[in-house]
Amino acid sequence: MTPPKPKSWLRPWVRGWAPQVLILSHSAVGAFLTHCGWNSTIEGFCAGVPIITWPQFADQFFNERVVVQVVGTGVAAGAQKAIQVVEEDTFEIQVKREDVCKVAKIIMDEGREGEERRQKAKYFKEMAEEATEEGGSSQLNLKLFIEDIMLQTNKGLAG
Repeated sequence: MTPPKPKSWLRPWVRGWAPQVLILSHSAVGAFLTHCGWNSTIEGFCAGVPIITWPQFADQFFNERVVVQVVGTGVAAGAQKAIQVVEEDTFEIQVKREDVCKVAKIIMDEGREGEERRQKAKYFKEMAEEATEEGGSSQLNLKLFIEDIMLQTNKGLAG
């Protein structure tokens, strides 16, 4: 069996635990289909892959705006409002198969727009890597947070 071409696969969101960043970072993954929960959104950024957004409820619609309008690494599948769950596993269908096929073609496009989207995704991956390196902003903020907790704890003990 021959290995898949780089960036030729669309990776759907997986329900339950999976090493998602590791999977998304595979060279064959060209895009990520997600409901835009914050963890999955961040994992898509960290992996540096374009994202197809398919929000369902809560903060997912705001996260979709970040991905599509602010960051520019995604394409919306077309969900317009939160799903209304009436009974278990029963809900209103808002995005059809044709919608997903259409945006999959857009996000996997090898033209100028697709290349710009992939370059933006790569940029945010690099930013995430820099933030988590030794001396990066994430490490610095965590250090400052711990120092503040220790300071507040010491004040409480002294008072």
